[in-house]
Amino acid sequence: MIGIYKKILAIFALVTVLAAGTAGAYVPPTSAESACMIEVDTGKILYQVNPNKWIHPASTTKIVTFLTALDKGRDKLDEPIKISAAAANTEPSVLGIAPGDKLSLREAMRGMMVVSGNDVAVAVAETLGGSVAKYAEMMNAEAVKMGATHTHFVNPNGLTAVRHYSTAVDMARMTAYGIKHYPEFRYTVSLPTYTVKYLDGHTKYVETTNNFLKSGYNGANGVKTGYTDAAGVCLVASATRDGHTLVVALFNDDNRWTDAPAILDYGFRRLQTGK
Repeated sequence: MIGIYKKILAIFALVTVLAAGTAGAYVPPTSAESACMIEVDTGKILYQVNPNKWIHPASTTKIVTFLTALDKGRDKLDEPIKISAAAANTEPSVLGIAPGDKLSLREAMRGMMVVSGNDVAVAVAETLGGSVAKYAEMMNAEAVKMGATHTHFVNPNGLTAVRHYSTAVDMARMTAYGIKHYPEFRYTVSLPTYTVKYLDGHTKYVETTNNFLKSGYNGANGVKTGYTDAAGVCLVASATRDGHTLVVALFNDDNRWTDAPAILDYGFRRLQTGK
């Protein structure tokens, strides 16, 4: 039954994107439950499938965790984070921090985004917000500022929870905002690997969970993966060509590694033809 349901969704998605496409142009299908691609500079939507459907954002939540910290903690980026036992014990994906570790906010968040560390996300929230709940409120305010209209967070890591949701168009818009306004965001989300530098001098090497970044796709420069049982596999990807940057958000998409390049190629073709 699950296989049949997936096929029905794929057929519906194809019909939707064909209806949204330009006349005579090939519009790639997607198996995503929800998808949206926008041009960063203009905010123009170039591709969409159920873009306003509420979805579980999983670890793409960390995009907003990061952006909130860059805004609210911009004067504390080189100060050490506080690491509680609760933060250190948050699973399943982790950087591997422990109480007593000496790690700056900047280095912690670089590690968080590359390896998708749920433990660091909680430590960042407790450091800047005092608690996970208070930091989630900060994230919600930041989401509104970035143009999100159907998004609500209750934690900084994207673990499935009641009232923790977003949409593909909101995630694309918030990512675009980060790319436009924060050089630290652009740098961090483009990292295929990183050596996290602790304040005591020791280091930890980490590799990205984002296979899109390592695929060799022309212009690939971000952004973030996600997965939970409720969300399925997710990807927010970005690429830049000829001065144009596109962001595509794909949720519950078993074919995210092939869908993202195909959809981005379609977007760049549209920009070339002016349609």
